[in-house]
Amino acid sequence: MYLLLLLAGVIAVTLISLGMGEIRIRIIDIPAILSSGEGVEHGVLAYIRIPRTLLGLAIGGSLSLAGAILQGIYRNPLVEPYTLGISGGASLGVTFAIVAGLHLVNILVLPLAGFIGAIATIFVVYALGSERGGLSINRMLLIGVMISFISSSLMMFLMSIASSDNIHNIIFWIMGSLEESNSTLIATMITLSLCGLVISYLFVMPLNALRLGEEKAKHLGFNANSVIRILFIVTSLLTGACISVAGIIGFVGLVIPHIVRLWVGSDYRILLMSSFLSGGIFLVLCDIVARTIIAPNELPIGVITGIIGGILFIVLLSNSKRKVES
Repeated sequence: MYLLLLLAGVIAVTLISLGMGEIRIRIIDIPAILSSGEGVEHGVLAYIRIPRTLLGLAIGGSLSLAGAILQGIYRNPLVEPYTLGISGGASLGVTFAIVAGLHLVNILVLPLAGFIGAIATIFVVYALGSERGGLSINRMLLIGVMISFISSSLMMFLMSIASSDNIHNIIFWIMGSLEESNSTLIATMITLSLCGLVISYLFVMPLNALRLGEEKAKHLGFNANSVIRILFIVTSLLTGACISVAGIIGFVGLVIPHIVRLWVGSDYRILLMSSFLSGGIFLVLCDIVARTIIAPNELPIGVITGIIGGILFIVLLSNSKRKVES
């Protein structure tokens, strides 16, 4: 029932996204416009809105899925994909590429630099978080937070020696955008998001067991260290890919899994798919707001997700507090 409602929601926001914008297109006219193969409206749909909507569904779904998994692994509701310092590493990679002028060489340099920065962060967190007995969850969290601080400081240093044009490019990238025209990157992101969803479902039962703690999961026959190691790598790669393609889009991986867990429960058989679909719906809705609220100009999508996500999180905490007091 939950999944059918969410699938209907995905279809609804997709149609709204395709129709809304500077050029309004009626939903009933979309099939005819696409089949015609010509005209301004066909170009807007085929080369701008459809790729952008698909990218929003993939990135929103990936970030929300990663958040749901990490919150389960670490048994901490404040953990999100960016907590482990991955966003800091990716941002530092992109900042270095812009300051060094590498982004002028090829359009794919910035996504590649961001992904390399994310991968480097994953390696550092994993290496320093490992102990003889396996992975230390608390240690990984602390290392991730420290890497975020170090990356932010290095970014500020690079921005202090950068030109005004480069500073503008850095800030624009940091605020996030779904305005990606490269079809290869979009197809890669969609493929990675679906692969991440499929792989995560291979670990549904271990995730449910980890809700009871690592020791109890081991007693139930699951190798907790191996599960945490694999899922950490999967979620980190998903997050790194999202950041490298769209920049930093906050709050999706934090707020959406919270809301979905309150709605469908903590059973990962339903929670994973529900989080994936809900994240995609949320990000596409935010993108619609970002490109229509001050049309013909466009707001960075990270601004919208930060405002809406922050408000939703405060409301969520307030409601939880009232329930506890009552």
